[in-house]
Amino acid sequence: MAYWLMKSEPDELSIKDLAKLGKARWDGVRNYQARNFLRAMAVGDEFFFYHSSCPVPGIAGTGKIIEAAYPDPTALEPESHYFDPKATPEKNAWSAIDVAHVETFANVLKLDYLKQQTALAEMPLVQKGSRLSVMPVTAEQWATVLALR
Repeated sequence: MAYWLMKSEPDELSIKDLAKLGKARWDGVRNYQARNFLRAMAVGDEFFFYHSSCPVPGIAGTGKIIEAAYPDPTALEPESHYFDPKATPEKNAWSAIDVAHVETFANVLKLDYLKQQTALAEMPLVQKGSRLSVMPVTAEQWATVLALR
């Protein structure tokens, strides 16, 4: 099993939304490296749900992968914000996965707080210039963050 961190803007999909829905499609990733991480995910992998581009950015909970990567249908939908005019049903460069809610933390673990944790110094999330929406997390980083909740 592998661990990941995935970012979502809460007004698009929040941890509370995922908890209410139980499961959801994670789509709209339009960075090739982040897309490759999506494609590396396996059913059963777990991820930190990170709220980004909001007043309180941080890790809000956890989820798990329930369906491995498949072509992202939003790339084919002209009305979608994630539409890709180059994508076709036969050739779609983008991937989506299905995720399920596992846990909502009592409090969001704020980015500034995470940056203060020496055990997380190597985590891509806390490093300068790291803007990927999907990134791997080591088992040690996973355990450290869970201990902070």
